[in-house]
Amino acid sequence: MKASTRTFTGLHMLLATSAFFAVVIAVNFTMAFYASSSWSGLVVENTYVASQEFNGKAAAMKAMAASGVEGALSVKGREIRYDIHDKEGTPAIIDEVTLTFKRPVGDHEDFHVTLRKIGDGRFEADHEVAGGDWIVEAISKRNGVVVMHVAKRIDTAGLGQ
Repeated sequence: MKASTRTFTGLHMLLATSAFFAVVIAVNFTMAFYASSSWSGLVVENTYVASQEFNGKAAAMKAMAASGVEGALSVKGREIRYDIHDKEGTPAIIDEVTLTFKRPVGDHEDFHVTLRKIGDGRFEADHEVAGGDWIVEAISKRNGVVVMHVAKRIDTAGLGQ
């Protein structure tokens, strides 16, 4: 048998180590690029101001929840329907409903839609809603005063889309 004349030299070690770290660095830069381009990371403009307003907003949300006004959202194709009723189940007296559709991550598909009133407690709009997960924020007003403000996470595939 003939012994191999190849040896593992320092140059081989340098090339192997360099290749390993080149792959690690390339993957890190790629992941950092996709992370920074897909979501701004901005939740509020000024965290101090948001923290000062928190208690007031929490009290207002508790009062709205205690009123018993609830809404039901349905999305079928391009038809968006929102039915709103009080705690007795009768249609609530509401003048305006605005829905904001937000993706959980990313804002390039977000949109607002003001629904038209088609009857007491019944509102609808015609707007394309892409499939997938959404956070829908509903703001209902009567005489310019917010009566209900709620946000729910939905999956449009589960709503007959």
